Amino acid sequence: MKRKIYTQLLDWKQNRNGETALLIEGARRVGKSFIVEQFARNEYKSFILIDFNIANDDIRQLFDNYLGDLDTLFMYLTNYTGVTLYERQSLIIFDEVQFCPRARAAIKYLVADGRYDYIETGSLVSIKQSVAGIMLPSEEETLEMFPMDFEEFLWASGNEMLMDFIRDRFNKKMPLGESMHRKAMDYFRQYMIVGGMPQAVGKYIATKDFQETDRVKRQILQLYRNSAAQYAGVYADKVISLFDEIPSQLQRHEKRFRLSDIKKDARLRDYESSFFWLSDAKIVNICYNTTEPSIGLGMKTDRVTLKCYMSDTGLLISHAFDENGIVAADIYQKILRDKLEFNSGMIIENIVAQMLKTSGHKLYFYSNPSIDNKDDRMEIDFLIRKNKVTSRHNIVPLEVKSSQRYTLSSLKKCIEKYNSYITSPCVVHTADLKEENGILFLPLYMTGLL
Repeated sequence: MKRKIYTQLLDWKQNRNGETALLIEGARRVGKSFIVEQFARNEYKSFILIDFNIANDDIRQLFDNYLGDLDTLFMYLTNYTGVTLYERQSLIIFDEVQFCPRARAAIKYLVADGRYDYIETGSLVSIKQSVAGIMLPSEEETLEMFPMDFEEFLWASGNEMLMDFIRDRFNKKMPLGESMHRKAMDYFRQYMIVGGMPQAVGKYIATKDFQETDRVKRQILQLYRNSAAQYAGVYADKVISLFDEIPSQLQRHEKRFRLSDIKKDARLRDYESSFFWLSDAKIVNICYNTTEPSIGLGMKTDRVTLKCYMSDTGLLISHAFDENGIVAADIYQKILRDKLEFNSGMIIENIVAQMLKTSGHKLYFYSNPSIDNKDDRMEIDFLIRKNKVTSRHNIVPLEVKSSQRYTLSSLKKCIEKYNSYITSPCVVHTADLKEENGILFLPLYMTGLL
């Protein structure tokens, strides 16, 4: 499948020229190993791939015994793998590098040697046991890999042109028109249901069967639970409890995570490490409350108040509707036709968070529950910073609306109270693009262009 990250890999190869190694982080099953191997086959004369999830002790011990004698290290690697290495024309891949911290530490010496290029891939690479006892190499630059975005889903579906048209309409601030908007929303609802995990997308493209796709997604969800049980250590039970609670928390009107639903008198300090574990594993996207919608959102966060979204909305749907072990086909059809009678805001807000995160935004929201002043009482779903910072008007307030009928009381209060801070207030909704009273109304499928 065509992935945008391939262009970033090419840029690294051409512009770094062996001066750094590249670490690709991402959730399990997000497609890291596949894209790196594809890149190696296409762009290098030869490559060696070491999968540390299955590598034997002989391979692992090379990085303990021969860092002072790299000629011998490379001789053993070529003999173990049967691959000839060519200076400045070969790539060595450390797959699942979190399982061999010593190999990650060796990057410092391998990059300094300069003969070959190096790419590492991993999940849970920043978890404590994955970095215990090693000095992280400064010669390593990191690239985060996300589930497939909407445009990549369109490419996989055989549609190479629709997103270009959507992008043109976004840039010109013009609607798509009834027919094209309906077509775009049909594709987008498929994308929400299937999600962006490559295995799930591949199964859907091959079968057009939502239930077969759902089986793939449930295998991934079980893999995440197993990962937590195996690698979260003393936090395992709490991590799994948080993970299982996500759909019910997002189902609530106020989507702030309420720990008392898990355990009476629970406090964030008791679960903070578990949230961090899920975030480091790239299983969830954490959204923090900021105390003021102004520049420097990260410096004004209320770390006690947060929202917890799934990193992939397709997985969220399978996670949420799990009563019978598989989502029934009629439920998927109702979601596809926007006819399911439940809080669809859960799915819509999650997909917006996912698209903002994939576009490079950190996730913040603004909530002021003031009981003293109704003009101060408001909640803005997301706050994002514009690309170029100026002395004023740097923050875009973003409201998410899942139905055709809605009010904008919080957004209007925000515009009135924080006029000097904000710019280009935006509503993301299911209808076509329009501008009205200084507010930009965007269709859901344009979120990733913000």
